[in-house]
Amino acid sequence: MTGLTVGAIAAVTVLGVQADRGSHPTAASAKPSSTASAQPTPTASVPARVPDGSGTGRRVVYSLGEKRVWLVDASEATRRTFTVWPGSVSPDPGTYTVSSRNAATTGSDGVQIEHIVYFAAKSGVSVAFSNAVDGASPPPAASGTKTGGVRMGKADGSALWAFGTVGTTVTVVR
Repeated sequence: MTGLTVGAIAAVTVLGVQADRGSHPTAASAKPSSTASAQPTPTASVPARVPDGSGTGRRVVYSLGEKRVWLVDASEATRRTFTVWPGSVSPDPGTYTVSSRNAATTGSDGVQIEHIVYFAAKSGVSVAFSNAVDGASPPPAASGTKTGGVRMGKADGSALWAFGTVGTTVTVVR
């Protein structure tokens, strides 16, 4: 029995040292969570249902309070849901339409972005979904900087780009 105990302690020690030397996530490298299945798995951190009052039919739903987006098809099935990093300027709750798209550009924060899907404007700032080309989360905005980018992870940006063609409804809820 003593041999098993010594072996187990040695294994735990080796694993602990390896974990301590491994990479540790930082704010710049953390990715938002995503659920790519047809129906999201209900958990405390991943809402299973599209918010009430978000309309009907094929649409993108953006919850300001939950910092989450849902891609909802015409049959009311959630095709994907994921968290986002909002900019400093958020659109008012309401219904919008994707007005234009841009494959790639430089964001107002100097980051190379892609899959830009414009849907609103507020206080002279365009509001659009996008993802950083390198997949990183945006750094905190400098005090007073107005940014309308709603950033997401790279895979989520690709999914929203494919789903959010010009004319697609975007519903923003609290």
